[in-house]
Amino acid sequence: MINSLHDQSVARLVEIALREDVQSGDITSEATIAPDARSQARLIVKQDGVICGLPIARLVFRSLNPGIEWNERVGEGEHVTVGTVAAEVEGPSIDLLTGERSALNFLQRMSGVATLTRRYVDAVAGSGAKVLDTRKTIPGWRLLDKYAVRTGGGHNHRLGLSDMVLIKDNHIVAAGGISQAVERCLASLRGRPIPIEVETQNLDDVREALACHGVQRIMFDNFTPELMRRAVAAVNHQCETEASGNITLETIAAYAATGVDFISTGAITHSAPALDISMKF
Repeated sequence: MINSLHDQSVARLVEIALREDVQSGDITSEATIAPDARSQARLIVKQDGVICGLPIARLVFRSLNPGIEWNERVGEGEHVTVGTVAAEVEGPSIDLLTGERSALNFLQRMSGVATLTRRYVDAVAGSGAKVLDTRKTIPGWRLLDKYAVRTGGGHNHRLGLSDMVLIKDNHIVAAGGISQAVERCLASLRGRPIPIEVETQNLDDVREALACHGVQRIMFDNFTPELMRRAVAAVNHQCETEASGNITLETIAAYAATGVDFISTGAITHSAPALDISMKF
């Protein structure tokens, strides 16, 4: 879904971040440091984790000064330990300090998402289940949050509302039922190859969704692992299956053991703590 970070929305996000932080100028650096002073700085990891966002940190510095030298010391997606130098940056001292906080904000947030995602992925290793993100991302940051999930070994669910049909509980209530909602979606799509997923709340919902023509995936929302095992057996590979709702790091292995194909969790983006990284001259 996301092949690279070369997107105008990402460049605009960097521009917004710098404008927000710098405003009319870095008055402290400009007052204390000679205009022609140059420095070399290291970005040092202070927690074990997965590094992610190096291209964005580089973009921050080079947006301030295209002549700033950037040298990565680890690879994107690499597991790093305390004390690792993730990158070195060299250039005018004032420019380095002006870009420091914005660069670190991107790098810390994205590394935090990648690190937490990797923990979820490791927890289901060997089960065959794939860990998916959701749309519970920081507004404006969706490309970056979903990129970080992929960097951590997870997979992306839909990027936005136009990517696929996801019939949820409120759609079902408004349409008058699962069957009616699916029929209306099929009529609206008019043969366009857009996948349809249906959210279910119980086994009766699962059976109704399974009986509908054109459903590619059934989501089990807030099922217990035991109920989900029965639901997966009922589907019996007739379509894809997805677990969702209150999935935690402590419970995800039990859900993966049911044989479900996908497990989606908003926690990997909305609750990921930033990875501690600092910049030192």
